[in-house]
Parts: sequence; C-alpha cells; structure tokens
Amino acid sequence: MIVRHTFTPHNNTRLSNLCGPMDAHLRSIEAGLQVSIAHRHEQFKVDGPKAPAQLAMEILQAMYERADRPIAPDMVQLMLVGDSSGEEGADQPALQTRRADLKARTPVQAAYLDNISTHDITFGIGPAGTGKTYLAVACAVDALERSSVQRIVLTRPAVEAGERLGFLPGDLSQKVDPYLRPLYDALYDLMGYDKVQKAFERNAIEIAPLAFMRGRTLNNAFVILDEAQNTSTEQMKMFLTRIGFGAKAVVTGDVSQIDLPKGQLSGLIDAERVLKRVKGIAFTRFSSADVVRHPLVARIVDAYDAQGSAALRAGITTRRKPLPTDD
Repeated sequence: MIVRHTFTPHNNTRLSNLCGPMDAHLRSIEAGLQVSIAHRHEQFKVDGPKAPAQLAMEILQAMYERADRPIAPDMVQLMLVGDSSGEEGADQPALQTRRADLKARTPVQAAYLDNISTHDITFGIGPAGTGKTYLAVACAVDALERSSVQRIVLTRPAVEAGERLGFLPGDLSQKVDPYLRPLYDALYDLMGYDKVQKAFERNAIEIAPLAFMRGRTLNNAFVILDEAQNTSTEQMKMFLTRIGFGAKAVVTGDVSQIDLPKGQLSGLIDAERVLKRVKGIAFTRFSSADVVRHPLVARIVDAYDAQGSAALRAGITTRRKPLPTDD
C-alpha cells in the first residue's frame, strides 16, 4: 500500500527538523515499521503494508506539528512505540518527579502504573527496555515527594553473571555497587544528584543487596526488588514477608535472563505461579511491544523468544519419541 501526504503550508525549517540530519529520522521510521519513505520537498510517500504505512504517515504528521524545533532521536523512538499523539497516559495523574514528561508510553505501561497505585504488591515481568524498573522508581519518588511513605528501599540480588564477588577488588560496598548502579542512575534522573544525596543522608533512601533485607520489617516504605528473576524461591518469600504496615512493594524481573545456577528455580517464576490468585497482588506482563529503547531491541527480544520457542518444541518432540522396548 502507498500512502501520500503533502505538508502545508510549506515550511523548510519544519521539513528539515522532520527528516532529521541526512534523513536520519525517516530512516529510523523505515527500520522500525518496515516501510519505505520517499519525499520531494513537502510531498511524502510511504510504501509498505497497510497498517504500518498508515502508522508511519501518522507519526510523520505528529512530528511535523512538533518540528518548529529539532526533534531528538529518542523522541522518534518513543513515537514508534505508541506515543505519536502524545495522548497515551494523558488521563493519569502526573508523577511528582524531575521529569515533567514522564508518563506511560504503552497501554501495558499504563496498566502497570495503575496496578502500582491500587495494589500493595505489584509484579512487573518482561524483557529489558520496557520501563519496569524506571517506572517503579518513579512511583517510589512520587510517593516520597507526596509523603505517602517515609522512605524508599531499593534492592537487588547480587547474583554474578559469570563472575564471583570475591574476585572483585574493594570492600563489600564497592563489590555490590555495580549491581545497584541502574537504581542509582534512575534516582539521579528522577530527583537530581543533590536531592538524592540529601535523601541518603537523612536515610530517606536506602539501596542494598537483597541479603541485607533478612530479619527486617519495612513499615511506611516503598520497596522495590529489581532483577527478581535471580532470586531463589526462599529469597523471594523472605523479601515478600518483609512488607510491613503502610508499605508498598514492586517486584521487577525478566525471566528470559536468569543467572542462577543451572537447575535452580527462579523465585520470580515460582512467585507468579503461587501468588497469581492472591488478593492484593497484581501481575503486569510486558512484551517486545512495550520496549521503549531502540527499535532493534524489540526485534532482538522477538528473535530470542522465537529461538526459545523453537528449542522448546524440539525438546518436546524429542521427549515424545517412543522408548525402545524388548520386542
């Protein structure tokens, strides 16, 4: 299908910002939607399957309206995952963070934010790049700013992907900091470096390995367990039973990236099976359609999922082969 559109009134500055340096924005749309875009001055033509071609033209129109100034590449990527109109999540209350533009970019992200606001424990499960951790930290910052909680507690299991903590240089704090760095980065982005440091000083924010949670009761706190796919079943139960009065917990993880020893059951997979019908607990499942990074990330996720499904089918076929008999 070919979709044509002429942008009027003719404005060279807007057209230049729309296309990007050396048509980089057009190439991004082509790669993200698998279409072909041609243009001559203000006349644009999109060639491809019906739905992607129409979506590409809608994105171009939305970009043209914003093209009174240069358009950042990350804005193009966000439009490709459903934020072309800027209306997604518009009916949701704004989160009080330093990011005034922070909102749900996909329907699943919107459901995730709603689950966090209405449930005491929320699980966010899905591939990298879907905003699971970042949105959870944003909700925690919002709760702290509104005084809904007295502190934020962020934790991760210190499971090594092929490395051993004992071989890393430095004291215990220096050994575990690399595992917690993504949480620091999210806090700095949402609150600002100085504000985060002051919050640490007054113990309003705590970041620690999961092992440090044992024996504690967390009251009036917003608690986030990140990388939960690397917890054991015992660790997951330990964490969930730390939740005290006035507390809210969010558990995030990607079950396709488990670094546990082979044969050990992930606490995240087990928790979804055991707790899926427990009242007060919500599960949000993300997919490649919710990836808000480079479009290639979504296609990488799909490729690995397809490979995993093929391997699973092959395994089932192998197990179904009849066993040899004595006949």
